[in-house]
Amino acid sequence: MFSCVKPYEDQNYSALKRACLRKKVLFEDPNFPATDDSLYYKGSPGPTVRWKRPKDICEDPRLFVDGISSHDLHQGQVGNCWFVAACSSLASRESLWQKVIPDWKEQEWDPEKPNAYAGIFHFHFWRFGEWVDVVIDDRLPTVNNQLIYCHSSSRNEFWCALVEKAYAKLAGCYQALDGGNTADALVDFTGGVSEPIDLTEGDFANDEAKRNQLFERVLKVHSRGGLISASIKAVTAADMEARLACGLVKGHAYAITDVRKVRLGHGLLAFFKSEKLDMIRLRNPWGEREWNGPWSDTSEEWQKVSKSEREKLGVTVQDDGEFWMTFEDLCRYFTDIIKCRLINTSYLSIHKTWEEARLRGAWTRHEDPLQNRSGGCINHKDTFFQNPQYIFDVKKPEDEVLICIQQRPKQSTRRGGKGENLAIGFDIYKVEENRQYRMHSLQHRAASSIYINSRSVFLRTEQPEGRYVIIPTTFEPGHTGEFLLRVFTDVPSNCRELRLDEPPRTCWSSLCGYPQQVTQVHVLGAAGLKDSPTGANSYVIIKCEGDKVRSAVQKGTSTPEYDVKGVFYRKKPSQPITVQIWNHRVLKDEFLGQVHLKANADDLQALHTLHLRDRSSRQPSDLPGTVALRVLSSASLTAV
Repeated sequence: MFSCVKPYEDQNYSALKRACLRKKVLFEDPNFPATDDSLYYKGSPGPTVRWKRPKDICEDPRLFVDGISSHDLHQGQVGNCWFVAACSSLASRESLWQKVIPDWKEQEWDPEKPNAYAGIFHFHFWRFGEWVDVVIDDRLPTVNNQLIYCHSSSRNEFWCALVEKAYAKLAGCYQALDGGNTADALVDFTGGVSEPIDLTEGDFANDEAKRNQLFERVLKVHSRGGLISASIKAVTAADMEARLACGLVKGHAYAITDVRKVRLGHGLLAFFKSEKLDMIRLRNPWGEREWNGPWSDTSEEWQKVSKSEREKLGVTVQDDGEFWMTFEDLCRYFTDIIKCRLINTSYLSIHKTWEEARLRGAWTRHEDPLQNRSGGCINHKDTFFQNPQYIFDVKKPEDEVLICIQQRPKQSTRRGGKGENLAIGFDIYKVEENRQYRMHSLQHRAASSIYINSRSVFLRTEQPEGRYVIIPTTFEPGHTGEFLLRVFTDVPSNCRELRLDEPPRTCWSSLCGYPQQVTQVHVLGAAGLKDSPTGANSYVIIKCEGDKVRSAVQKGTSTPEYDVKGVFYRKKPSQPITVQIWNHRVLKDEFLGQVHLKANADDLQALHTLHLRDRSSRQPSDLPGTVALRVLSSASLTAV
């Protein structure tokens, strides 16, 4: 996974380090210089900032002091608690931080080899579908010889300040980290997929069944190496970082550092009493100010837990910013949780394995409506279908589908100002089983994401077997930008972009003919089918000019609901479309009846209920049952 890390801005860490050691100089990064441009994208600096190397700030600088821990971090003068909370989560996962901080042993200061130090570091971040290697020098912004941004509890520990500098370089400057999004940082550290959960909207505090289900999901994400954070929405500017009576802080991101079911009781009795409490451990990036309610550090509730269980949980009575609370209280006091799940695509894993489709796309403007790809959301019906479209298949009777769309991150610079995100989202439509060309008219909307000016938008949805089209859009038409679409399913979904509006004309078209009409057939269901004692196990086949669409088997009913659609580009519109119903049997399927559809473009009757007939070519007679279907035909091949 990391063999294909790309050097950011074409800076090769090894080559730059070798050159510095050869010249016996410390590295100075020309791409992120020690100037105000690297601090701010607007406004003027306050107190005079001096850029200093760690050796000028303290004696015996280190990347890590006594290992790495979520207790190392403290937020500085920029409002980036979201980034520090993400770093706290990262620090609790050895397998993850060792990816973000590569060659960490080689990057560590070695007092015995001072000549091997070149003042250069590098870090890995996942950006827009690929891992990038970001090189920085070790000059850090200080005031009065104190680091002004993220810093460690130990004065001579610098891993968090250096990771923050590399991340600020990606963003354009330090000020660009003010008021960001924890979800973005979690994704950048892992390459995972972040799922935001609104605790208030979901009423998790009062709905015990939903809360228990959510806890199990959070526990699963945590136990499988994912990262999680929580926050309390600040509605007004005055609310930002306002402290509540319970000790929690509004508008502030907390890292969730542990998720446990805690056994209550003492001794053997605790094992026989199976009472367990859903508990969460959180950390305030300030490194102080804790929750003071039930199960806080000094609360009497801890008397209900045995000494060995407390030691196992690592309960400490210190104002270190880390504390436990019940999941019920978390749902009551916090408004949002962000789960960043690591999507497992390895076939060697014992856990659920996902199939990932990853496609890059863009919203682009063009005068020609058929080539325009920036149509805006469904509110703009005239242009909505001009957006990029992606098709995928759900191949199981019911499958969980995860979909994430991420826009290319924007840099903040003095010249360009703050890099603002577009408001983006997507809709998913259930379409014909054989669709190969772009949609031009509304079909059944299977699911929708929210629209938000966030870097990424995520949706988890369960869908029945069938074919679907995803339409990613900006909220307003005419906006342009690049995006990355990621689709995760249980089995390969054959996800791909739909580029053509209609069948292409080829050199064979003049010989073999070109479609003159498009017809969509939607078989809704049947009634009164020839019955067996257990009911028919029926399915439907729609046939047209050698193309056919088949539904899933509807078991044990004489009134099945097929809800199956096919779209056909017809070279010979005078030939009827055939709809057949069959009874699925072990040895040989039984024919239950059929109907022929002329499906003329001038037939405006949309809904048809037709009697089933036999297959006699001379004088077909009626068979038991009727079939209900909708038919839409047009001479314009871009009508459906």
